[in-house]
Amino acid sequence: MLQSDIITIIEKTAPLSLMADWDRSGVQVASPRKEVSHLAVCLDPLPEQMTAAIDAGADMVLTHHPLAMRPEWTNRLNGYTDVLRTLYRHDVPLYSCHTSLDANPFGPSAWLPDELGLTERVILEKTGTFTAPDGSETEGGFGLAGTLPESMELSELCRRISRFLPLERMCGVARLIGDPKRVIRRVAVCTGSGSSLLEDAARAGADLYITGDMKYHDALALYSRQNGNSSNFCPMSILDIGHFSLEEEMMRRFALQLEKELDGVTVTFLPGRDPFQPLTFLSEVPEVLS
Repeated sequence: MLQSDIITIIEKTAPLSLMADWDRSGVQVASPRKEVSHLAVCLDPLPEQMTAAIDAGADMVLTHHPLAMRPEWTNRLNGYTDVLRTLYRHDVPLYSCHTSLDANPFGPSAWLPDELGLTERVILEKTGTFTAPDGSETEGGFGLAGTLPESMELSELCRRISRFLPLERMCGVARLIGDPKRVIRRVAVCTGSGSSLLEDAARAGADLYITGDMKYHDALALYSRQNGNSSNFCPMSILDIGHFSLEEEMMRRFALQLEKELDGVTVTFLPGRDPFQPLTFLSEVPEVLS
């Protein structure tokens, strides 16, 4: 398939019209290669992921995160130049669908709202318009809030989410603000970093906001409101499951979608690794004798 046709299909799900003005979605590393037979998909454009893509036989790579958020000099050796050297050596193009993918409310960024069966959905922050799957012009943006099919305790909802994400093993990554016995009916979800949409989630009536990278002071302010220490009382709970987990699963599902849409092209998903790891080695440290 032509490289240009693959990009066209990618952009139907990740339209550049929805991209945030600070983002750099699109072609990251250009290549004169016309025909592509094997697409590798992963979350981050790390040197080891590019090497894995080449080893798998890929002749094009799709990532979620851009190679760089701002122009960089190539006057020193680092991960950035390692990626460039690997891709240029093998004539492999790199494309990134970052906020262009995040902002599509019908795309794989909505995988968790879909799994939870959320209805009556609203977008938390609108970024632009695009052509929806039904052919209509509609709005897109970051984050979704919707209503569960039935109310349930927060602890039960977490158990349901654990069917898709190993929350019980995400020690030090998955963090909760709120009473596990709190009854949840309306849920807001934002993949990646969602601190900036905290108030939007509250205005959407969310009982629970699921996101990653919740900033400490935002969390502290919310905790104070929950405990009645602020006149601006906000009874919303927060489940911070880290930047990696939601987006890794999003890209895995996007790879499965592209496998169906790219006729004659092999699609390989390359699993990544969360840079934040549980300190499991501490269990192996013998107790200090007094």
